[in-house]
Amino acid sequence: MQETSEKAKISPALKTALELGPILLFVLAFNFGDRFVSAFGITGVLSKPLFLATAVIMIATPVTIAISWFYTRTLPAMPLVTLVIVTIFGGLTLYFENETFIKMKPTIINTLFGVALLSGLYFGKSLLQIIMDTAFSMDDEGWRILTFRWGLFFLFLAVVNEIVWRNFSEGFWVGFKLWGMTGLSMAFILSQTPMMQRHALEEDES
Repeated sequence: MQETSEKAKISPALKTALELGPILLFVLAFNFGDRFVSAFGITGVLSKPLFLATAVIMIATPVTIAISWFYTRTLPAMPLVTLVIVTIFGGLTLYFENETFIKMKPTIINTLFGVALLSGLYFGKSLLQIIMDTAFSMDDEGWRILTFRWGLFFLFLAVVNEIVWRNFSEGFWVGFKLWGMTGLSMAFILSQTPMMQRHALEEDES
């Protein structure tokens, strides 16, 4: 049994790379899209950097999920939801040649996650505990607090994305998608550490 649990583990560095990889490739494809298009003579819808970046993230997302599954033999719910939204909104973006769809993708994803977590609490279920209970141990009250805060934070990210893409340049939104969203998420996670420590359960030495 011990051997099986070890196979299911994935290093924090690889986990972070898999989570941020598609977004990083999206940003790189956008910033260097003109050079890529010129070098390879790309025409049509993919000749615009944002549409090229959209195609890149549509390919990169399932690839990272497949790599994660190869190491862990599990398919977490959140990446799968992200994959579905990326596929749908990325496809709409390319089909209609309208960048609005891909710009609204973070809004839809964060809204879904936020509503799901808060709705779960309303019905007495801490969905975050179900998803993350292998990462650390907390008492039930700690999980309820963390789930509620994450639910609100996801809704906050949805609002922020709407403000940014509707009021700032396309380039600024692309950069904010990586650095801004990641920075806000890291700050939020660090801010929850004291509460998580107060509600942490002592590990069973056996």
